[in-house]
Amino acid sequence: MVVHAYAEAIAYPAVGASLEVEHISHAFDIDGSVLPVLDDVNFSVKPGEFIALLGPSGCGKSTLLRLVAGLEPPRSGVLREDGDPIQGPFPSRVVVFQDPTLFPWRTVWNNVALGLEAQGILKSQRQRVDAALELVGLSQFRNAYPHQLSGGMAQRVALARALVNDPRILILDEPLGKLDSLTRITMQAEIVALWQRKGFTTLLVTHDVEEALFLANRVIVFSDRPARIKADIAVNRPYPRHRGDPRLAELRRNILGLLGLDATW
Repeated sequence: MVVHAYAEAIAYPAVGASLEVEHISHAFDIDGSVLPVLDDVNFSVKPGEFIALLGPSGCGKSTLLRLVAGLEPPRSGVLREDGDPIQGPFPSRVVVFQDPTLFPWRTVWNNVALGLEAQGILKSQRQRVDAALELVGLSQFRNAYPHQLSGGMAQRVALARALVNDPRILILDEPLGKLDSLTRITMQAEIVALWQRKGFTTLLVTHDVEEALFLANRVIVFSDRPARIKADIAVNRPYPRHRGDPRLAELRRNILGLLGLDATW
């Protein structure tokens, strides 16, 4: 049974887009066989909401992000951004992956500038690169190269590269998964601050229940593959959140139970 609950109103101006995921099913063709990945997934996202997607490894969460980004079409169903069907990639939807994938021969500034360069507007919009680096606290490293950066700094460059496009939907596919625990905690707080400051709609895939509860307005829990929604849970706690919050601990236990992991905690 799906539990529907909606988050409290966002107190800052939202510039993000709305998102509708309508009866999305998807499958892969592998060696002549069809492997179902998503099964009739339905949910909506209000402008400026932060949604975390949780579920077993390989259930189809990252595949869903690819469909939202327009990197491939679903087998069936419709995805809509502000009411318009998503039919391919668009600058309003930007993905940040687990691996920063920076070009080693380009400086930090030139890595961040890639999106504007590809659009042919870098010459007139150079200030946007500087503004994005300022947002993530890397202005002093504009002339550094990727090999000179820590893992957390490299991921900040990847975030700046996304933010320079002024996305209306920011898609995060386990962007903190390879960071050490202390850097990860710092980056979680920075992502919340960026989201609150800019107001974009955010979709996050993570395997970390605590991370989902620390960051998101809502947590959507998926079943094993092919993924179906098991629960849609509001996280009605103010920001900044505290990891010792008893309500977050209760939600954590509930989510672990949905994932079949409550007996181990």
